[in-house]
Amino acid sequence: MKIEKIESMLIGGDEAAPGNHIVRIWTDTGLSGIGQSAFWGYPEAADQIVKKFAGYLVGKDPMQIEHHWQFLYRMGPFRGSALSGAISAVDIALWDIKGKHFDAPVWQLLGGKTRDKIRLHLLMGSRRLDAGDPASTADGLRINASEAADEGFTALKIDPLPDGFQSMTQSRLIRETRDNVAALREGGGEDVDIILEIHRKLTPMIAIALAESLLEFHPLFYEDPIQIDSIISQGEIAKRTAMPIANGERMHTIWEFRELLENGGPQYVRPDLGLAGGITQVKKIAAIAESYHSAVATHNYLGPVLTAAAVQIDASIPNFITQEYTIRDEEEIHAVYRNSLKREGGYITVPEAPGIGVELDDSKIASSPFVSKELRNIPLRDDGSVGYSV
Repeated sequence: MKIEKIESMLIGGDEAAPGNHIVRIWTDTGLSGIGQSAFWGYPEAADQIVKKFAGYLVGKDPMQIEHHWQFLYRMGPFRGSALSGAISAVDIALWDIKGKHFDAPVWQLLGGKTRDKIRLHLLMGSRRLDAGDPASTADGLRINASEAADEGFTALKIDPLPDGFQSMTQSRLIRETRDNVAALREGGGEDVDIILEIHRKLTPMIAIALAESLLEFHPLFYEDPIQIDSIISQGEIAKRTAMPIANGERMHTIWEFRELLENGGPQYVRPDLGLAGGITQVKKIAAIAESYHSAVATHNYLGPVLTAAAVQIDASIPNFITQEYTIRDEEEIHAVYRNSLKREGGYITVPEAPGIGVELDDSKIASSPFVSKELRNIPLRDDGSVGYSV
């Protein structure tokens, strides 16, 4: 069996979320595999890299996944998230082919399953109610959390920072954030874990002060409180607060994750299958985290392909804790994907479909034009300076 063709495509998206960079690899036996990059800021760059990879990949044995990963990563003297995003998409597609070749789900090829269902944490940003004009953001969060808990979700995630946080006094920022988290906890109840996604928006000292003020609500974790520019700084934050910290969605190699853990944190690692090297590397990242007694909460850039790939890892590792999920995976915006995953309440049953269990519906590609993300909408402080960048 040989690789016959590489397709690199930019598909779908809308005003709420940008489209996806999808890679499909065909073999001379008629098998195909699908993968996705999570390099969402500049997907056009990852797309061009994959097209350059084709010169190496066509004619090769698709089963030699580790060898191809190493060759693609080291074939040029360059590193970074564009390259890792491209390799990740190729890697997932190759694992998809391998699963189909052996008529087995990918998790079976990774050592078998360690659980029967995958716990989800729901992104509350994808579940806002259209309830007219609620009295406050906190009221909306309380209602949404209660409904999600009733549906069966046992973990919920929000960005709790108030609008305009970047120009607020520390006192106001902490008070308004605390109100939002209190509402989430009240709505979800004590049988729901809450996750606080800070999106790298704070300075270290404000991040620590805010974390300490939220301890009473017992969040499962506090994610990416500061910019990812320095791995050492991430570890320092984790050592300076009692709040459990999660990091990793913007990291792209096992070496970065090793250094993060060596420097004191976090309690939870957040590799994204579409950025951190695909299935091949995230399995290794999970093992490194396991050696530090750190749990894995796989990040999900979102979309049925990355969700399906992440579920294969989640099913096969012992230190998985929860999988990021959005209801948008089930909506018409993703009709171009034929998805075998089945959600029941707050869980996905470990799938039995060969490969990763998702296919492209070619008849719908033309009606799913690509929408790129607008990168100029960065909040500014009142004095005109840049507040943060996601």
